[in-house]
Amino acid sequence: MSLLPVASALARLLDRVSPIADQEQVGLHEAEARVLADDIAARLTQPPFDASAMDGYAVRYADLEAGTALKVVGESAAGHGYPGTVAEGEAVRIFTGAPVPEGADTVLLQEDVERLEDGTIRTSYKTTRGRHIRPRGQDFTLGEVVLERGRVLDYASLLVAAGMNHGTLPVYRQPVVAIVATGDELAAPGDEPGPNQIIASSTFAIASLARQAGAKVIDLGIVPDRREAISLAIAEARAARADVLITTGGASVGDHDIVQSVLKDAGMELDFWKIAMRPGKPLMVGSLADMHVLGLPGNPVSSMVCALLFMEPLLAKLSHRPAARREVSAVTATALPANDHRQDYVRARLIREASGRLLVESFGKQDSSLMKQFSQADCLIIRPAHAPELPAGMPCPVLLLHPSSL
Repeated sequence: MSLLPVASALARLLDRVSPIADQEQVGLHEAEARVLADDIAARLTQPPFDASAMDGYAVRYADLEAGTALKVVGESAAGHGYPGTVAEGEAVRIFTGAPVPEGADTVLLQEDVERLEDGTIRTSYKTTRGRHIRPRGQDFTLGEVVLERGRVLDYASLLVAAGMNHGTLPVYRQPVVAIVATGDELAAPGDEPGPNQIIASSTFAIASLARQAGAKVIDLGIVPDRREAISLAIAEARAARADVLITTGGASVGDHDIVQSVLKDAGMELDFWKIAMRPGKPLMVGSLADMHVLGLPGNPVSSMVCALLFMEPLLAKLSHRPAARREVSAVTATALPANDHRQDYVRARLIREASGRLLVESFGKQDSSLMKQFSQADCLIIRPAHAPELPAGMPCPVLLLHPSSL
C-alpha cells in the first residue's frame, strides 16, 4: 500500500465518521465542556419585573420636574418589594435588584439625594425618566431561545442556563475512547523497568488530548506482544462499547508487529496505513463493526503528532464539536532545508516580537523519541512534501501545540 498524503488520509478517515446521535440529560455541575443536543429556551422572563439597578429612591419623574420635596413612604429590597403604589409627592427607598413599585418610573441614586429631618428627600440632580431601572424582560423572555444546539458549554453558557431555570441540560453522549499500549518492551510509570524495557508514556498524553477533545477514556493498560493478550484487550474495548480504539505500537508488519494482524482476525476492515508524513508514517486506520480503530506509532512524538492530526479531528466530528484551530502562520527565524516526499512536522518554538510578528525557530534534533524536546516545543512547522529550501524571514504554516497560550 503506497504512502497516503496527510490531507487525503484525514479526508478518508472523516468520511467514515458520523456524529454520535445519542443524547442524555446531565445536571449543570456535570455539563461543563459538553455539547448541547437541543436548543435551550428560557423558562421564565428575566428580570421578571422592572428592577432597580442601583441603591437609591424610586420616584415619579413628574415630581422631580416640579422640584418638590418627597415623602419616603416605605422600602423595596431584593426579595421584599414595596406592596403599595407611589403616589404624587412620594418616594420609596429602594435597593439594587428590588422591584420598582407601581407608580414609580425613575430611580434616584442615594448620593444624589438630600435626606431631611422630617423624613422627606430633596434633590436638585437632573436625571432622565426611567434612569437606573432594568425593564422587565431586558435580559430574556419566556420561550426565547438563548443557547443553540451544538454549543460547547462553558461558564458563560452555564450561567445563563441556570438563570433560565434549567437544572439539567440535554447533551450529546461523549465519545468513548479505549487506549491500549502494546509491546514487551514497555513498563508502567512508577515500576522498575527490566534491563530491556522503557517506560510507557504515550497513552497518558493521548488520554489527556482525548479528554480535552470531549471524550471519555478507558485505559486498557499495557499488553505484551502476544496474540491472545491483544485479542483480550480488543474484546474489552468492544464490551465497553468504545467508539474509538487507540493502539500504540505494533501496527507495522515486522516480525513482532502483530497488532494489525490480530485486529484483522477480529474482523477489522483496514482502510489504510502508512502516511507520507514525518514523524508518524506507520499510522493505521480501520473499523471493527461500529468501532473506529486508530493504530498509532510506538515512538512517543510520532504517536502524539498522529493523535493531533487524526484522533483530535475524529473526536471533534463524533462529538459535534468544531475542529480545533491549530494552524497559524509565522515567519522563519532561520532557513529551513528542502524537504523530501513526506510532509514534515518540525518541532519548534515561537517568538513574538515587539511588533506582534510571530517568529518560529526549529529545534536542531528531530528524532521521534525525544519527549523532553516535545514538551519544550510550542508548535510544529509544517513542511509540505517536496518543499524547496525556505530562507529566513519567509512565512510558513505552523501547527500550535497549545493554542490557548498564543
